[in-house]
Formats: sequence, structure tokens, C-alpha cells
Amino acid sequence: MRVINDIRKLGRLDMPVVVLGVFDGVHQGHQKILKAAVTKAKAIKGTSIALTFWPHPQKEESLYSLEHRLELIAQNGIDVCVVIEFGRVFAAMKAEDFAEKILIKKIGARYIYVGSNYRFGKGARGGRRLLEKLSRVYGFKLKVFDMVRINHRPISSTAIRKLIKRGDIVRAARLLSRPVSVLGTVVKGDSLARALGFPTANIDPHHEVLPPSGVYAVKIILGKKKLKGVSSIGTKPTFKSGRLQHIEVHIFNFRKNIYGKYLEVQFIKKIRGQEKFSSRLALAEQIKKDVSEAKKILSLH
Repeated sequence: MRVINDIRKLGRLDMPVVVLGVFDGVHQGHQKILKAAVTKAKAIKGTSIALTFWPHPQKEESLYSLEHRLELIAQNGIDVCVVIEFGRVFAAMKAEDFAEKILIKKIGARYIYVGSNYRFGKGARGGRRLLEKLSRVYGFKLKVFDMVRINHRPISSTAIRKLIKRGDIVRAARLLSRPVSVLGTVVKGDSLARALGFPTANIDPHHEVLPPSGVYAVKIILGKKKLKGVSSIGTKPTFKSGRLQHIEVHIFNFRKNIYGKYLEVQFIKKIRGQEKFSSRLALAEQIKKDVSEAKKILSLH
């Protein structure tokens, strides 16, 4: 997928099929629209384009970082993703100007796909009705998708965000259609876990929404490798580290130096909450149990 951060560098595209949205989380509803645009573009020998924004227009905590989001959009088969910086200038653009200057003049949209709740333009005043009106003016074809529902409840990034924060990663995963995950950079830590015999990769997450503190059975994606392990989110109360929050992962049967690498941690199931232990030996014994439990969980997943 080609990523464009400056729309002036987009160039001419064949029969653009444009999908509009923030796509935070790239959940089932987003996937439905993205894949429909890809299918249409292939049918007409055109170009599928996702137009998204960073940072979040509603100033929400992001489910996923921009890097993570782009990776998932690409996995849905999109040809080009245009990232628009959502700053003061863009936020002040009227909905009609956005359609004319960006969608028509810059992109040349022939088809526009949106979710039924999509809003755009200054004060979020643009929506379905305006797009229908503009489609008659500029000649593009509009397709509006109803929100995907599970058990009669609409899937939304807001709902997923709430589920993750309260620790319901199973329901959140169902709405996402994949495990709740964090993308981050591997950084140097204090080597406390290594001293206990369980070397860990310390993760600097790229986005804000994390599951609650505790120990989790996890899957890890490192480049093209798929690994398994156990992860801890918390403040290291046994060591009184003073850090507000940390994420570290012990990867099973893995000893390579991966400092500076991007690593995705997928949270499969919570094993236990964060605890303070009386000694390092007691903590080491508990970690052994956590590793054993994680292996059992992951063998069934």
C-alpha cells in the first residue's frame, strides 16, 4: 500500500474509489467498507483509496497508533492511503470545501464509500445528506454503509475503547475480529526480570488505550514471525520501581537482541491481576506458574 502524507504529491489515479473515515481500530465495520472499496476498484480497474486523519478529529484516545492503523488498512487490500493532518487549518475547512478541494480536485473521486455515521467538515456539519447532494453536483457515486451490529448493538471504536479499558478483551476482540493488541518499540529496561531468569522485551507503546494492569497470555508479531509469550502490564510493585506504567513481554524460547524493533503484542487472555510479592524468589515462583498457564491457554487458542 502506498501511503501519502502530503496530498499535493498524490498524482493522477485511475477511477478512484475513496473510503472516508478515521478507521480507529480498523474493526469489523471498517473492514466491511474497506473491502467493498477494494472489490469495486478491482471490478472497474480503478484505485482503492482510504482517506484518514491524524490525530483523532474528536480528540479521543487512539485505539491504535497511525503506524498500526496503516498496517491494518493495508491488510484489507487498499492501494493508497492518504493521511491528512487534522490541525486547526483543516478543522476550519467547510464540508463543501473539503468535498470540492480534496475529494474532487485533488483525488478525482468517482466513487465515495462511507459509514452511515460519518461526519466531516467544520463543526462536523457534513454527512450523508450533503454527500448525496454533492454527488449530483460533481457526478461521483455514493455508497453509504449501515453500522455493523453484533447482538443488535452497533460496533464502534468508542464501544471497543470502553471494553478494553475495563478489561473485557474477549468481547473487544469479537468486535475487532482479531485480538486486542498494542504496537510498540522494544526499548531497554532495568533487567529485573532477566535477573529472575525470565528475560523480557520492554515495550514503549505507540498509542494510549491499554488493557488494565495484570499478567496476560499473549501472541507476538515480530516482522513476519509469530511468537508466543506472557506479558505484564503494571508498575512493578515488588521492586518499587516508581514507573507509572510498563509493558514487558517474556517470549518463549527466544533470546535475540531486538532493541529498536517494532513488536505487536496480542492479548489473548488475562491470567491474573498485578500483585506485590514478599521477595524476588516468591515472584520468580509465580512467574513460573504464569508461564505454564500461558502455555496451556495458547495451546488451545
